[in-house]
Amino acid sequence: MRATFKNLIHAFNIRMFLRTQHGHAMSVLRWTLLLVPMAIGVGTLCAAFLWSLDVATRARFAHPWLLFLLPVGGGLIGLLYHALGRSVEGGNNLIVEQIHEPGGGVPLRMAPLIFLGTVVTHLLGGSAGREGTAVQLGGSLASAVASRFRLDAPSIRILLMAGIAAGFGAVFGTPMAGAVFALEVLAVGQVEYVALIPCLVAGLVGDWTCQSWGIHHTPYHISFSADLAGEGPLQPLLLGKAAVAGVAFGLAGLLFAEANHALGGWLKRVLPYGPARPVVGGIAVIALTYLLGTRAYLGLGVWSPISGDPTIAGFFTGPVDHWSWALKILFTVVTLSAGFKGGEVTPLFFIGAALGNALGGLLDAPIDLFAGLGFVAVFAGAANTPLACTLMGIELFGGASAVPVAVATFVAYLCSGHNGIYLSQRIAIPKRRHPLLTPGMTLRDVRSARPSRFNRKDPSPASPPVAELPLAFVSLDEDETMSDTHVITPSEIGMIRIYLKPRDKAGPATARSLWSSRPLYRELVRQAKADGIMNAVAHHTHYGFSNHGALQGREAEMINPHLTMCVELIGPRGELEDFCRRHGDLLANKVIVYKHLEHWSVGRGEDPTV
Repeated sequence: MRATFKNLIHAFNIRMFLRTQHGHAMSVLRWTLLLVPMAIGVGTLCAAFLWSLDVATRARFAHPWLLFLLPVGGGLIGLLYHALGRSVEGGNNLIVEQIHEPGGGVPLRMAPLIFLGTVVTHLLGGSAGREGTAVQLGGSLASAVASRFRLDAPSIRILLMAGIAAGFGAVFGTPMAGAVFALEVLAVGQVEYVALIPCLVAGLVGDWTCQSWGIHHTPYHISFSADLAGEGPLQPLLLGKAAVAGVAFGLAGLLFAEANHALGGWLKRVLPYGPARPVVGGIAVIALTYLLGTRAYLGLGVWSPISGDPTIAGFFTGPVDHWSWALKILFTVVTLSAGFKGGEVTPLFFIGAALGNALGGLLDAPIDLFAGLGFVAVFAGAANTPLACTLMGIELFGGASAVPVAVATFVAYLCSGHNGIYLSQRIAIPKRRHPLLTPGMTLRDVRSARPSRFNRKDPSPASPPVAELPLAFVSLDEDETMSDTHVITPSEIGMIRIYLKPRDKAGPATARSLWSSRPLYRELVRQAKADGIMNAVAHHTHYGFSNHGALQGREAEMINPHLTMCVELIGPRGELEDFCRRHGDLLANKVIVYKHLEHWSVGRGEDPTV
């Protein structure tokens, strides 16, 4: 009897083991069938993109007059995005947001828009990169696959990360770095290991596919290795110099990111109409080109047919170039902040290699080694991805330089602060302790929390609070301020608040939704405008109108998907009731709150209560 019972338990355990292994095998098969075709598609798109960039760059060198079309091309790109691409204006930040909180998805229209916009930018002489385009190609295609097969939220996150890995690995020829970049770029101080194998597979397949189309990447060589392999007294000194250079690389990454965000924000305030900004930016790039008397800082900067022009490869061989890194920052910041498309990474490679070249001469260190350190370390500081950049250095330059590469990238990461080129990155583990830095904050939140000399919540010593000023500075001219009597006229009015999520859509998912997303909050505001409602806004007030005015919106709508958002309509109660009846299909199952309010009209005249 006991032997029979043991045999039953043994058979049950074997059956459970086989069932578990069968489940694992089916999961591997399912992910393989999803990842491999998706990565092949991304690799193919990246190959076409790199070929197009090469053709565009050669055309720009052959026809220098194309530079004068940069404002025209920028304006056309701006108009195209203004008409068709507002939902994808967030670019890489939109993809990062969707990985953190899958919901509305990444519209497939992002792929052709960013492809065309980047090629036009490089054809006409804008200083931009290619990583942003590759990541957006991968993210949009991965989102389309996820939508097609109706994957759940955890699977969507993994597939989007794999799309980033495939695009990054294919465009730079660094599949391992691409895989780790996709895991590391989401949050400062944290790596998403849950998607490690899918991202590695996608990075490898994307890179193999791109190479199979005949695309070859520029090789970079570091010949200095004698002191790296030995135990001589120069090695600690060399690593110390690499650490000192890492501080400069981190500060350069911080300068690039902060300048890009600051100038971009200023241009949006000064020129609210999106298509106008790249026109102004194109004119500025032309002016800088003729002011400095060189075209060396246009385009990618990877190669140039003009002898003597600074290039990334040239920084590895010398001579020492002291200022090219700063000039490339200037050209790239003006180009990208004005709204031209591309990416930041290849310009950061140029900036880092140029700064490493200059520091190598200043510190009496090997020029090729320090150009390589800067190549990856400035990017590590600007993107907050030291692990990915260390792997990139090993893939590009070989294992002999692994130790100084790691020293430079990690020091640069620590010195770049809580800022970066991807403002949707979240802080998982702060680089330093601070009461205002809490896990879950985005880099955008950190920037908005910083005091500004133009918009301080707390008074500064230069601008003391009113109570601390002498009376003569705060007293009012009573005759001037009290000469008119203002009358308040109240009237009955109501308000409804409709609570929903940013990812809610205005209609059922269809094949068309792969190409365009129609957020429900935007549709409600549009309908309110058409129905003559007095006020309609969508909090966080990214889109709406006030007092029967024109519809207004921000170009990039990066809404926190964790927060319930609210569409607020103000008008007479009867109009609000009619609105809800008329658009019940949009409002079904939504929480709607009505409040009775008073509308006050303020005007000059006799106050009847006096």
